Amino acid sequence: MNTPNPVHIIGGGLAGSEAAWQVLRAGVPVVLHEMRPVRATDAHSTDGLAELVCSNSFRSDDATANAVGVLHAEMRRADSVIMAAADANQVPAGGALAVDRHGFSAAVEARLRSHPLLEIRREEVTGLPPAEWGPTIIATGPLTSPALAEAVRAATGEDSLAFFDAIAPIVHHESIDFNIAWMQSRYDKPGPGGTGADYINCPMDRETYEAFIAALIAGEKTDFKEWEKSTPYFEACLPIEVMAERGPETLRFGPMKPVGLTDPRTGRSPHAVVQLRQDNAQGTLWNIVGFQTKLKYGEQSRIFRMIPGLGGAEFARLGGIHRNTFINSPRVLDGAMRLKVAPHLRFAGQVTGVEGYVESAAMGLLAGRFAAAEALGVAALPPPATTAMGALLAHITGAANPETFQPMNVNFGLFAPLEGRVRKNERKANMARRALDDIGPWADAAPAAGTRPAA
Repeated sequence: MNTPNPVHIIGGGLAGSEAAWQVLRAGVPVVLHEMRPVRATDAHSTDGLAELVCSNSFRSDDATANAVGVLHAEMRRADSVIMAAADANQVPAGGALAVDRHGFSAAVEARLRSHPLLEIRREEVTGLPPAEWGPTIIATGPLTSPALAEAVRAATGEDSLAFFDAIAPIVHHESIDFNIAWMQSRYDKPGPGGTGADYINCPMDRETYEAFIAALIAGEKTDFKEWEKSTPYFEACLPIEVMAERGPETLRFGPMKPVGLTDPRTGRSPHAVVQLRQDNAQGTLWNIVGFQTKLKYGEQSRIFRMIPGLGGAEFARLGGIHRNTFINSPRVLDGAMRLKVAPHLRFAGQVTGVEGYVESAAMGLLAGRFAAAEALGVAALPPPATTAMGALLAHITGAANPETFQPMNVNFGLFAPLEGRVRKNERKANMARRALDDIGPWADAAPAAGTRPAA
């Protein structure tokens, strides 16, 4: 049997390394392009593959009731090189999976280098790959080189690539208190696809509002990293606490303006209103409008639970603002992670709009499987939507709203809903159990050299 043409992969981080492994294990050659040490980044300190730069934690390893733990288990089931290296280099961290950074990177690189079908080229790719490369995976991460980022933006359109990530917190719908909050659009206007009751509204009286403003201003903030400081705020995505510092009434005339809204409990317009907008197709996740922030995570949880109706809020994601290159995946990628305007190009990892080491590696795993199947001429089905990997894939390739798309960690709000009535305290365990049941057949169907081509 003839050896398939190689798949080119740009970027040797977690996603690129995982994608390379999945292609290699299918019997397809890989050319892995990594620009370090030819061109350094502001975040990396070595030229090792899969270098961890922000933390050494892969977060919770609980596969019974935690979404990221479920993702760990699914990736192990799919023979992930990233999870194998993490398990082999684990350090004590309670219920979390933390690793020895250098040992982890060395283990990933050693396993990849041991494969005879791998070629590593230490070079910077400064534009979109030439057509003669054929199928290519771009896994360049949040610090994609400016030249390549500009080439991607030119190909996909000015509004399809972001360099500054303004993230508002996202709340699980079921944790919102509707004895206080209510559904209404301003002036009851339905808007495109709406009903006139499209936002969740949380009212504040004057006293609550003033206490909230004071807490925002006093709350402990995170500092920009050195390479972020040269990226100025956009007026459209100012941190909520920066707006508060501009004057006590600024937010009441900005994202917290009460005009056009009537509290059904009082029949009057509140002093101020916090609005939440639906963030996914299932309606399980809701975005706090205009609440991008540099508050530390603990402060966010404390201060945002001061909002009436959010006293018991469970956050699927907390807010932030940082420099981050990511594409508007729901707009520009198809269901197999291919660029719609150039289907020979796939994207993987954090550049697709997922957050977190494990999520990035998982997107590399999927892109690698899709690319390997394509190289072998066989069908490659996406993982079921009931799984963590399937939920993330669905989110970035269609379930998320392209107009409000922001990077997201894996969470149960992205999973396909459970069938029938399930007690709230059993929901996560049931979703985890279903995911691990459903991932097995998909994992076992990995493409491999010698597989009969799809009809």
